[in-house]
Amino acid sequence: MKRADIVTEARSWLGTPYQHQASRKGVGTDCLGLLRGVWRELCGEEPEGMPPYTPDWAELSGRDELLEAARRHLVEIAPGNAAAGDVMLFRMGLGCPAKHCAIVSGEARIIHAYWGRSVCETRLVPWWTRRVVAAFSFPGLED
Repeated sequence: MKRADIVTEARSWLGTPYQHQASRKGVGTDCLGLLRGVWRELCGEEPEGMPPYTPDWAELSGRDELLEAARRHLVEIAPGNAAAGDVMLFRMGLGCPAKHCAIVSGEARIIHAYWGRSVCETRLVPWWTRRVVAAFSFPGLED
């Protein structure tokens, strides 16, 4: 799989409405659902099942479950080395577990879904860069 394949697939989700816990292109998705959908299209079956989760799951559990799952299935890289096709994880508050993810689409650009927005491609502005906690590449990525 090539970086361009990941970005092309992520862009094919643009405009998909935000829907908590969903992962259906054109129908509804959240940020994790977008990542799961890109994985299914390019890598095959999802590597583990998703338990139900509430919008405040990260705050309630106190565990860094999203970060732990990313480390199980993706290849961790330095956030400063993230390039198109890589995945970034974000903490939405200081001391909080990571609970948002996005796919890097180009120089300082990400594709993601978040509450009140459909899947969109946005600039990686300082508000987001301050919240980056980790970055990952898909397994088997060809540069």
